[in-house]
Amino acid sequence: MTGRPDTAGDLRPALTVADFAERARSRMEPAVWDFVEGGAGEERTLAANLRAFDRVRLRPRVLTGAGVPSLATTVLGRRWAAPLAVAPMAYHTLMHPEGETATARAAGDLGVPLVVSTFAGRPFEEIAAAAQAPLWLQVYCFRDRETTRRLVERAERAGFEALVLTVDAPRLGRRLRDERNGFRLPRGITPANLPVGDYSSPAEHGRRGLDPGMDWSVPAWLRSVSRLPVLVKGVLTAEDAVRARAAGADGIVVSNHGGRQLDGAPATLDVLAEIAAAVGGHTPLLLDGGVRRGSDVLAALALGADAVLVGRPVLHGLAAGGRDGVAGVLRLFTDGLADAMALTGTATVADAGPALLRTPPVPPTGQRPAEQHVPPGGPARPGEARLRREELHRSVCDPVLDTMNFLNEVTERFPEAISFAPGRPYEGFFDTEQIFAHVRRYLDHLAGQGASPDAIRTALFQYGPTAGRIRELIAGSLRADEGIDVSPESVVVTVGGQEAMLLALRALFAGPDDVLLVVSPCYVGITGAARLLDIPVVPVEERADGLRCADVEAAIRAERAAGRRPRALYLVPDHSNPTGTTLSRAAREQLLDIAGRHDLLILEDSPYRLVSPGPQLPTLKSLDHARRVVHLGSYSKSVFPGARIGFVVADQPVVDAGGRQGLLADELARIKSMVTVNTPALSQAAVAGALLAAEGSLVSYNAGPAKHYGAALRALLDELDRQLPESWRTAHGVDWNRPDGGFFLTLRVPFRADDAALVRSAEEFGVLWTPMAHFHPGAGGDRAIRLSFSSLGPEEIEAGVARLARFVRAETARAAGPCAAEPAEVGL
Repeated sequence: MTGRPDTAGDLRPALTVADFAERARSRMEPAVWDFVEGGAGEERTLAANLRAFDRVRLRPRVLTGAGVPSLATTVLGRRWAAPLAVAPMAYHTLMHPEGETATARAAGDLGVPLVVSTFAGRPFEEIAAAAQAPLWLQVYCFRDRETTRRLVERAERAGFEALVLTVDAPRLGRRLRDERNGFRLPRGITPANLPVGDYSSPAEHGRRGLDPGMDWSVPAWLRSVSRLPVLVKGVLTAEDAVRARAAGADGIVVSNHGGRQLDGAPATLDVLAEIAAAVGGHTPLLLDGGVRRGSDVLAALALGADAVLVGRPVLHGLAAGGRDGVAGVLRLFTDGLADAMALTGTATVADAGPALLRTPPVPPTGQRPAEQHVPPGGPARPGEARLRREELHRSVCDPVLDTMNFLNEVTERFPEAISFAPGRPYEGFFDTEQIFAHVRRYLDHLAGQGASPDAIRTALFQYGPTAGRIRELIAGSLRADEGIDVSPESVVVTVGGQEAMLLALRALFAGPDDVLLVVSPCYVGITGAARLLDIPVVPVEERADGLRCADVEAAIRAERAAGRRPRALYLVPDHSNPTGTTLSRAAREQLLDIAGRHDLLILEDSPYRLVSPGPQLPTLKSLDHARRVVHLGSYSKSVFPGARIGFVVADQPVVDAGGRQGLLADELARIKSMVTVNTPALSQAAVAGALLAAEGSLVSYNAGPAKHYGAALRALLDELDRQLPESWRTAHGVDWNRPDGGFFLTLRVPFRADDAALVRSAEEFGVLWTPMAHFHPGAGGDRAIRLSFSSLGPEEIEAGVARLARFVRAETARAAGPCAAEPAEVGL
């Protein structure tokens, strides 16, 4: 199979999609050609789709060291060989007798999915048998819902993996070419998966069969008849994208139906950035319409799409050469995408962002671009700066950075809800007077060390040493509580643990091939910091029984085989955020051994140890005899978060070209001097006073809080056991882990626990929690919930679990329950 087949009478290879189109047209009846190629009305939208991509100009980058680009991506948890799929199109059998079967085989050859039309010309089972890549089903909502239900059930039994609900066709658009031709399907061309009927006139059948009264209840209805994820296709506005998310859509397809519905609708590329901003990365975003080159795919990725759907060119390939023709067309796209990525210095699909485009595509005169809507501050004044979001750093569009904003927004909307979302300390332990006492204690300590009143005044009111004033106290506390014996010079005092992460990442990750491994799910702060610094993140998925060191080693080997260098692994080994799991002693020792053998550093983040009951396992740093561990610390949980004091222990030797040796801590302090200059002296004084009050041991200082959090954890576990008995949860696939400390546990559920479910939980049941998917750098976590108990008292836990249990029961029934909608009277 060549993939670019020759045709009779033309021995030249097909080098563009236009070549395939020319050959396809010569083999098709004119009326069939018009049926495939035509659009609605005067075909203005059809043309606009193509012109939008023609306006795009990519920015070549040179000497980037990006290497051979990786086209692979992950959508809805499935790995695709490239960020494109075959769009849903009816009656492939018009092009070739094998129809969708040939298309499926070709898509499988290239490792990309096929979206099969409701009006496919071959049976689902036959298509599935030929497929080697994911199959999705495009769904029209018929007046007779029972027909739609049977169609979906048949596809699910055949192994299809998702449903793509077409929402822009309550009736078919007026297609003038078909009207002029009096188009009828040729004899023998019928929808192989629908009931026997008269389908010869697509326009007439659309008027009779499609449901003109579709509304936002349809996605929920589909989810009630199938366990497959549901994508909504036909979205062209930010408002509808937001509605789709609220309706529980698992993905959105920006589409104008290939220009075949509303003539005068905008080109899909022209509205993509607006919709991507509205979705905020929380939902997979695909685009179709006008994609004709590999560089078009890269342009769509740069403006926020996760992948594109390719339509008419696939049918041209099928008509020109069957399976080989389709494979040839798809290879044009993948080869063209690889070329465009290489020449723009784009190493991976995830690296594509607005910076790749010289200027965002500008719609034709008279059509207002989506980005030029009137902003909240009012219309622009002459000369006023108005920034385009797509011209800012790509991290501002990253869903990781939007996670906390979304959760805070939900919390503010439902102030009466009981919240298991925030991982913050219990406020009952705080007294305003403590701050004054802590600061006074530290001032007395300075005086006791011989500091003059002027020196004390300077210590509080002036800039201080970049590495921090209280390093000696921190080093002493680490020695007493954690068995970490390092010099004060190895410690840098930071503005919270978040700055400690940022400094460590900036210092350690220097080359384009350096990657950060993270135990997934993981704390969003580390992935957010990595996004800000353009550091690739590679997740190492935690298993049901916790992290397996063999998985870490496998990830290291895989990255090295791909030409990349795993520089460090980030993890929370004790009572982790978000899962609550703890790494065993044996696993800690294995991890240190792996780090030594593979020249890997470990970023250890353990803020929950000192507020957890009972004896704790040794920190990785205390077991570290080869200086492989950079220990990140925070006093937010063990003293109070308002101080925003953290630290990093970085005792690794650093040798310069002249042979002079220092510490990694010195390099971090240099970076910090350009970030926050120094950590606020008043905050350091407050934390130092707490350390002095504890006589250097925060374990004893936190004995009361640790007992409280342990009791809260037991109360939560007891209430879950009472409200969701074992017999019920076993029957319905609900369970949770049982941590022995920290602030969190993981609740696993049989339904999609996404942002839309969280809003329903708050609105209908008055209880908040955190979707675990927010903590997965890649796909995953869509059926798990993080529960935090740290900020709640016993009565709130009891009432909150009661509400949570009602929500879990209702969502479980909703996911598995029968369709409540009655079939309409008008059938097919």
